[in-house]
Amino acid sequence: MVAEFLPKSTHNSGDSAAAPVILGLLPAALVDHIARVDSSILSTIPGEPGGSFPVAAEELKDILKEVDTHILSSPNDLPPVKTIAGGSVTNTIRGLAAGFGISCGVIGACGDDEQGDLFLKNMSLCGVNISRLRVKDEHTAQCICLVDPLGNRTMRPCLATAAKVQAGELKREDFKGSKWLVMRYSIYNLEVINAAIKMAKQEGVLISLDLASFEMVRKFRAPLLQLLESGNIDLCFANEDEAAELLSGEEAVRPEAAIDVLGKYCQWAVVTLGANGCIARHKKEVVRVPAVGKTNAVDATGAGDLFAGGFLYGLVKGLSLEECCIVGSCSGGSVIRSLGGEVSAENWQWMYKQMKTNGLSAPVVVQDL
Repeated sequence: MVAEFLPKSTHNSGDSAAAPVILGLLPAALVDHIARVDSSILSTIPGEPGGSFPVAAEELKDILKEVDTHILSSPNDLPPVKTIAGGSVTNTIRGLAAGFGISCGVIGACGDDEQGDLFLKNMSLCGVNISRLRVKDEHTAQCICLVDPLGNRTMRPCLATAAKVQAGELKREDFKGSKWLVMRYSIYNLEVINAAIKMAKQEGVLISLDLASFEMVRKFRAPLLQLLESGNIDLCFANEDEAAELLSGEEAVRPEAAIDVLGKYCQWAVVTLGANGCIARHKKEVVRVPAVGKTNAVDATGAGDLFAGGFLYGLVKGLSLEECCIVGSCSGGSVIRSLGGEVSAENWQWMYKQMKTNGLSAPVVVQDL
């Protein structure tokens, strides 16, 4: 079974009377520069390997210079460096639109520059509604994604001087008619996050929150707990490292303990376990689902983001908790087969095959003629 493809009307990426089913909050839209590098570079840059933590503009320039001397040759004739619209929420929203056929849009801002133009074109081509994205006379944020020989990624975004949407620029109409708002935790965007949550809740929109990185959780755990304790987060995604930081101070943190803590605050909670699958909770129901399919990991960038997209697709379609996890696992597995957080047509077909193998129907995906 493969996905069914139908013609797509051109209004999906611009103004549309129909509200997107799922919205993504992008306080500062960014472009990813993804590079395959040897591991030695990781000891020369700020922060710990494997995480994602902001750097200053000068630090980003230094890292980009350093990358040139650490580039690895790529297998299967893949380019050693790839530049695409990036960021966790972008990966989730783009995947939902392009691979699952879900009506999606983004709220936020990008710069009126070359990177901003690349971002807008990439998202539009994938069918994402960009009518709520403000274009400003500033620079678009950038992120360097360093992928080591084992496929593990270390991310260093530069957001300090980037075009950003301000809390006062958000409008309640931005959220009207949508079902879900997808966001990523960041202490630097907390004012915008809280404003978006308030307006979204006024419109009856459900909130999905990704915990971003173990570094962000470790350094800014108290504001995160306050956000979770507000009761406004309906769905929370964390990986093992983020879950461990959230439960900081407790010995022998187990995924089950983390899911119980998140379950106190959210209707749905998911802890992804890499090659070991995931554990998820909805109210009193808890399921543990193994990873789906066998694949060679080229780059882990976007694995959690695409998992979230698959899980949200399942919720929108009314699937069971276990089925949502299976779709998420199929989706997350599809993106790690190539460089970057955007899934290729070939890898979407791999995902649809995995869904069929696990007894699930492939999505109806709308495509341009």
